[in-house]
Amino acid sequence: MNLFSRSSLLRRPEAPVKEPSAGSAATGGAVLPDPALAALTGEWMIDPAHSRIGFSVRHAMVTTVRGSFPEYESRLYFDGRNPARSRAEISVSTASVDTGVEQRDAHLTGRDFLDAGRHPRMTFISSVVQLVGKDVYRMTGELTIKDTSRPVVLELTYIGYVTDPFGYERVGFDGTTTINRSDWGLTYNTRLAEGGAMVSERLRLQFDIAAIRTPVAS
Repeated sequence: MNLFSRSSLLRRPEAPVKEPSAGSAATGGAVLPDPALAALTGEWMIDPAHSRIGFSVRHAMVTTVRGSFPEYESRLYFDGRNPARSRAEISVSTASVDTGVEQRDAHLTGRDFLDAGRHPRMTFISSVVQLVGKDVYRMTGELTIKDTSRPVVLELTYIGYVTDPFGYERVGFDGTTTINRSDWGLTYNTRLAEGGAMVSERLRLQFDIAAIRTPVAS
């Protein structure tokens, strides 16, 4: 399967999605999208030079190790009028993990953790997107690590939109979620003499995203 084939992600649903009107009683307390965001509808791609896909985890019970995955590919479709039509796919190179310590990075890419030799990619594919606050989106999707796929929920905050001096349209989002790494088979650990584990089971994933609008093919 080609994760980034045009048909895999950006094909819109065949059946039309009914959009409730602002005055409909069915909307109840539902949050309605800002009409100004309709102009942002289209295809986007994460700009690696101005974005970060990172993580943090408690180490030895008393400190936090932070790292990132600087090598990845992405395809995004954002629908400003109807967020439920939005889609996202990200494929990350596991071998690119960077915590600033070469020896630690080698351990993380080895068989105790990511096993990058046998599992070179980890992926996230969205399934449901909801607007839950004025600038807050909830994106549910499937995270796959080491051939194990499990659902995760990201909370994404819309930061803003600009056209940069080079004419590129840019949109920003910040997102985060916390997972239990053992759910994906990342179970390696060492017990401390004082009790507790060397590496926490809880892992926080962070997405600081600056996306560039993809030009429409002529």
